Amino acid sequence: MNKVDTSLRTGSVDMSHGGGGRAMAELIRDLFKRHLSNPVLDQGHDAALFSVPAGRLVLSTDGHVISPLFFPGGDIGSLAVHGTLNDVAMAGAKPLYLTAGFILEEGFPLADLERIVMSMAKAAEAAGVPVVTGDTKVVERGKGDGVFITTTGLGVVPDGVDIATGRVRPGQAILLSGSVGDHGVAILSKRENLDFETQICSDSAALHELVAAMVAAVPGIAMLRDPTRGGLAATLNEIAREAKVGMDLDEASIPVSPDVAAACELLGLDPLYVANEGKLVCICDADDADRLVTVMRENALAKDAARIGTVVEDATGMVRMRTGFGGQRVVDWLAGEQLPRIC
Repeated sequence: MNKVDTSLRTGSVDMSHGGGGRAMAELIRDLFKRHLSNPVLDQGHDAALFSVPAGRLVLSTDGHVISPLFFPGGDIGSLAVHGTLNDVAMAGAKPLYLTAGFILEEGFPLADLERIVMSMAKAAEAAGVPVVTGDTKVVERGKGDGVFITTTGLGVVPDGVDIATGRVRPGQAILLSGSVGDHGVAILSKRENLDFETQICSDSAALHELVAAMVAAVPGIAMLRDPTRGGLAATLNEIAREAKVGMDLDEASIPVSPDVAAACELLGLDPLYVANEGKLVCICDADDADRLVTVMRENALAKDAARIGTVVEDATGMVRMRTGFGGQRVVDWLAGEQLPRIC
């Protein structure tokens, strides 16, 4: 029997790492627990035991299958933390705890796995939300794609906060926290080895502190959503359909960085449909819009926040946009997917 190289520097994932024996125990101890250690995880149970504050609980699960695993501005580890924290935060909740499940492919370098886990640990520590339990499975070589990660987030919504599509009404303002398309273009540039004059980085970031400041300033926010897959266009169409309203957008008000705009023009992409991982859409009463934009711009993650449109009466859920040329276009759903494996 060949000896398995379990060195974190030179070794790779082996089927024995998922077999429940010594190799698996050492991988969990020397890699996962070493970097993700916290009082709840260190209890050593198969389930996490913890207390939660008063309020309504929020639970969200997200699978991450991004390709490539490492990209400008982040990697699958930090993305897994940010993506789930943001899903919890969009309900107006304070995230409390995370769980993480890893599907590892036989042969995946342990040094790359440690790099991913370290990135996840750094992102969780920066967010103040620990990973308190998890699971690891190994699949045969060729049956996976390096690493897949599933994260679950638990949070609590304070009393008096009620964010839901049922509260979206005609006359309300549509706000956007910053420029769109950065994440998707960063992934595509790395995937296709494209060189631009300047490096475009993913906007991957945790937004819960931004949301907390917004909710503190305006507890009556009607709706929050992060425009990930399908971009801003898909997110607004989802909300419009669920709320049975229309939306009128102003193209000139939608922030898009010059680099992303140039890359999208070169590649034939519409930045409205390109994924984001560190932006949010907010719908609020028109009287609260200016105050919220001011609060948002005080946070470094939303310094380019802007009011981009208005909710209107339209039971068909149509999203329209006033273009820079003075015309009008329908911002419809995509028929397919511009960029697969984006998160």
